[in-house]
Amino acid sequence: MRLFGRKDEEEEAGRPGDGVAAFWAWWQEARPRLDSLVAAGTADGVEELVAPAVAAIDPGLVWEVAPGRNAAHALVVTAAGDAELRSLAHRWARAAPPADLLWEFHPSRQANPQALELTLDVGGFEFALDKLVFGLRVPRNQPRVDVTAHHPIFGELDEETRLEATLLALDWLLGEDDVARWVGEITPATFQPIDAVAAVHLPAVVADLASGYEGEEWLLLEGQTGEGAPLVATARFPLRPVDHPLLDQHIEITLPYAHRDADGLPAGDSLKALSDFEERLAARLLQLRDDALLAAHLSAAGHRVVHVYADPASDAAIHAKELIASWQEGEPRVDVGHDPAWAAVSPFLS
Repeated sequence: MRLFGRKDEEEEAGRPGDGVAAFWAWWQEARPRLDSLVAAGTADGVEELVAPAVAAIDPGLVWEVAPGRNAAHALVVTAAGDAELRSLAHRWARAAPPADLLWEFHPSRQANPQALELTLDVGGFEFALDKLVFGLRVPRNQPRVDVTAHHPIFGELDEETRLEATLLALDWLLGEDDVARWVGEITPATFQPIDAVAAVHLPAVVADLASGYEGEEWLLLEGQTGEGAPLVATARFPLRPVDHPLLDQHIEITLPYAHRDADGLPAGDSLKALSDFEERLAARLLQLRDDALLAAHLSAAGHRVVHVYADPASDAAIHAKELIASWQEGEPRVDVGHDPAWAAVSPFLS
């Protein structure tokens, strides 16, 4: 397996537009030559051919040719942890041709069933995954496991190389998306953690953690605005962009309310009107199935702000604009923008 692609500041400063359709047109023409290069094991030739085509989609994307699950080879084009690019990588995969005996396509690195049999050259040292151990800690009431990783060669490597090797190992053990979902702090260590376990046990620990978050939950949160006014929020839990990679359109609905208590929070008829509005909104979003999600809402200083994320190809924004026409307590507003990292709800992400 060989990894290609690099993200640096110069590349990220000048990202081109979505070239997904152009990539797949190129793929159809270039595939016979690519098949020959892969069959011959000519890695440099594969890189020279594929790298410019992936960079034309966005130079921040990272790609690799890996063993396939069902096909001989897998072409992986991934955001490599960059939340701003995750939706683009998934749209690339959604537009891919059907998999065949030779090729399948993935928008993130997949778990490798033979991961523990792999040995890589890392900084001139052998990085055998069967010698990797983890210290694992699950913070209370958090859908994450913090990982301290140790390998005998880590004492010989610089900090950045240790982290890169750890991240790659986690991707192969769990798959890149499950790392984003369930792994919290990652600390490569030059010493073996207390109660360290072999890397082979990590998938079972993560599966056990995930089993506790299978149903839909909402959290009620209290806080203050930047001006110090009381704030009450309700948010999905867990709330993670990786679970909804195509929902990169942010729809923010602002509803002023007339009836409030001494803290500026909704009361009386306004509380009922807000509840009715959100029930109607939820019904509209339900019609869109997986193309829209009510992520969170918060109330403070006489305003309720509702955050919805949607696939831009859906009618979610249209539904929101239609619904606010019936709001009678002040002038409502709908703002629509591009937010693949879900920055607008970052305090609620888990």
